[in-house]
Amino acid sequence: MRRRSANREGLASELAGLSILDRADLVTRWQDLYGIAPPRGISQALMIRAIAYRMQEQALGGLKPATQRFLTKVAGEVADEQKMTAPPTAVKPGTRLLREWHGVTHEVILLEKGAQYGDKQYRSLSEVARAITGARWSGPLFFGLKTADKERAA
Repeated sequence: MRRRSANREGLASELAGLSILDRADLVTRWQDLYGIAPPRGISQALMIRAIAYRMQEQALGGLKPATQRFLTKVAGEVADEQKMTAPPTAVKPGTRLLREWHGVTHEVILLEKGAQYGDKQYRSLSEVARAITGARWSGPLFFGLKTADKERAA
């Protein structure tokens, strides 16, 4: 009983120490725990969380077998589906859309008819996208309200 408590205390101090490691040390720790390099572009904060999870999983045990079976079953059911589709995105007037373009964040407010960008009102999001980029864009695609697949199907 005492040994388990001591292990948890050691784990707690190891977890607390992750926040002071530099990126190179975190990458090394990741490789030790996962056996591969971390994904390219992963943030340091996410790397710390993933490392902490794996450390806890190894020290305290992973998911219960019943939970693992349930997740395997659900994953199989999803794989059997033809294709999972996201529900249509419904946006209401007053919604603020943010889009970063060439290092500048652009804010658009949706209106009953059209959109407001800066001090000017536009008839559509596509007009706003054209004003921002100088090129013809699908406004919903540019602002992330549609994926390219949905755009082609429409």
